[in-house]
Amino acid sequence: MPVEKDGQTTGVAQDGHNLRRRNVPDQNRSNGSITTRSQGVDEKESRKVCTTTHLLEELQLKISKAKTSVLQILDEWEFLIAPLVFTLVSFFTRMYKIGLSNIVTWDEAHFGKFGSHYLKREFYFDVHPPLGKMLVGLSGYMAGYNGSFEFKSGETYPEELNYTFMRLFNSTFGALCVPLAYYTARELNFRRSTIWLVTLMVLCENSYATISRFILLDSMLLFFTFTTVLCWARFHRLQKQSFSFEWFFWLFLTGISIGCVTSVKWVGLFCTALVGLYTAEDLWNKFGDLDMPATTLASHLVARVAGLIAVPVLVYMFSFWVHFLVLENSGPGDAQMSSLFQANLKGTEVGKDSPLEVAYGSRVTVKNMGYGGGLLHSHVQTYPEGSQQQQVTCYHHKDANNDWFFYPNRNEPLYNPESPLGYPGDKSVIRLIHSQTGRNLHSHAVSAPVTKGDYEVSAYGNTTVGDEKDHWTVEVVSDAASRDRSKLRTLTTAFRLKHTSLGCYLRAGTVNLPQWGFKQIEVTCVKQNNPRDVYTHWNVEAHWNERLPAGDPGSYKSPFFRDFIHLNVAMMTSNNALVPDPDKQDDLASQFWQWPVLHVGLRMCGWDDHIVKYFLLGNPAVYWGSTFSLFAFGALIAWYLVRWQRGYEELKSADIDYIHYSGLYPVAGWFLHYLPFVAMARVTYVHHYYPALYFAILTAGFMLDWATRPLARKNRRIEWAVYGIVYAIVIGLFVLFRAIVFGMEGKHQQWRYLKWFDRWRITD
Repeated sequence: MPVEKDGQTTGVAQDGHNLRRRNVPDQNRSNGSITTRSQGVDEKESRKVCTTTHLLEELQLKISKAKTSVLQILDEWEFLIAPLVFTLVSFFTRMYKIGLSNIVTWDEAHFGKFGSHYLKREFYFDVHPPLGKMLVGLSGYMAGYNGSFEFKSGETYPEELNYTFMRLFNSTFGALCVPLAYYTARELNFRRSTIWLVTLMVLCENSYATISRFILLDSMLLFFTFTTVLCWARFHRLQKQSFSFEWFFWLFLTGISIGCVTSVKWVGLFCTALVGLYTAEDLWNKFGDLDMPATTLASHLVARVAGLIAVPVLVYMFSFWVHFLVLENSGPGDAQMSSLFQANLKGTEVGKDSPLEVAYGSRVTVKNMGYGGGLLHSHVQTYPEGSQQQQVTCYHHKDANNDWFFYPNRNEPLYNPESPLGYPGDKSVIRLIHSQTGRNLHSHAVSAPVTKGDYEVSAYGNTTVGDEKDHWTVEVVSDAASRDRSKLRTLTTAFRLKHTSLGCYLRAGTVNLPQWGFKQIEVTCVKQNNPRDVYTHWNVEAHWNERLPAGDPGSYKSPFFRDFIHLNVAMMTSNNALVPDPDKQDDLASQFWQWPVLHVGLRMCGWDDHIVKYFLLGNPAVYWGSTFSLFAFGALIAWYLVRWQRGYEELKSADIDYIHYSGLYPVAGWFLHYLPFVAMARVTYVHHYYPALYFAILTAGFMLDWATRPLARKNRRIEWAVYGIVYAIVIGLFVLFRAIVFGMEGKHQQWRYLKWFDRWRITD
């Protein structure tokens, strides 16, 4: 085919001038039309440009899709990625430089020592349940510790004791509180920005980070408090799936958490009360649902009794069963337990080589069989009022002032150690003579020093001087070894002592004497005759008489349930005795009103320059913000109540439900954990507020979530900007006060800039 003269075929070289002139009219043509040659070139170049543009657009689209895909993945997996990041940071803040201080710090002196008792399997006594201390013992076992260190306050840890591992073990519980807070906020239906805020407030709470770094119980208490709240919140979200597997799972997990938190400290009972309050309301609402069959309502009731009462009780009792199982050797806490329990401990002196049957002239110790009862005791000090005769008390520690002699009454011949042995038994009238002072156990119609409705019990006279008011009639209650009541037997015989003249009964309850009585238990003569009152029951614990053969009364076992109740009442009695001493100044103690406003901190160790110093103080933003939110929530409720009364119905059912369960219950949790310390007479410290603080943090999250709802609807960027400012404040203050967490080295004056108030004794 002929080709035009000006045409070009594919592959013909083109100069730059022609390339620049493509799609431009050819000047050689008069009419300005494009030549056939120029048209071919331009079409080809146009296709190339289009192809390049298309490729660029496809590349940009792929990059955009990739970005969107990454964001979608991050968004979809945020519920795993975010808590993982928070948890990693939490482990850092709780564990960084954790072994820097090599001295026994603050209450490590108590709980480290209790852990040692588990490793040596020695029975001890403490006012707290055993679970947390058993975990401390477990950490020592895992660290290769043999239990030989005494954990004296301020003492340097020996090289063979891996205290760093024990602290790391404890700090793990504190670190895990952060992801628990994250998932709890999710279950409370907070927005993502609020979930992150609640998590950050727990993560960056300086006091939480500090107290988690030592061998204490508080990190475990917080951990199980957090698990209980999480399980409760999740269980509530499953109300529409009643009796499903997941519903039962979270119900029983809530019960297990309640049992665990109560088994660490009795403060856990306040968390139990919160779940109980929710359960009562939930069942009441179901009771009002007339469409619900009675069988379904009964099933709900049974499920909650099993999951929220039976399971926690079993967990709590199981911790004591393990406690008794491990502590099989005699130790410093023996005297708090019953005589029969002590006799079954390895290495005990109770009942060892003691004659089985008590005779006149026998030297004995007399144990009160009431829960937490002590040994009948006297000392040379007298009552400051009343008869002003020698004091008679109950005392848990063993010394010579607990020893008494069984003597015949004054109407019988004087005791003669050379005469044939006589044996007191049921209905025998006897005297008890104090071995150290020689005075008779005595009572008269004088009011007791504290329990004014009872008669005073004193020690009076001697073996020859006295009267019929020194006489006591023995009434045998029971005997674990024999049905024969004609004799009293060591450990096994329970008896009462009735005052022969007044008709009252010797009793040692749970009332402690004032400081002049050394806070020992008051012993009185109670007028009421109540044979079931175990505080009027006594038994012979230790027995010495050279004229009698040794027996083996320890072969009789004490029932677990009786020991369990006995120890818990003893714990309660001792806990009630922890009242402030007016004669002593406790610089570490604080008052309940000081905690929510961060009025005071606590020095955890000595403040010398060579000591690594730790100061227990909260994050100001967390404390003040959470406390403000409690008042703000009250104002919010008052606002909507007033508007509701005026006829406004702006809240939907979902809004009311959200306020109820995500706002009101955290506030209720705060009150339940805080108000008992207002009424409590015992000595208190700043760390007693930490469980309540968590509920205040949840309240702060709710309030900010509610207040920023309009922003979330209109402009999410502004919402995140507001939250970003709050995040920065919380994180910034934690960083500012990081030294009190990680340890202050050198002279304390260099940290003067942290002493915002005089009560913050970071520097003198």
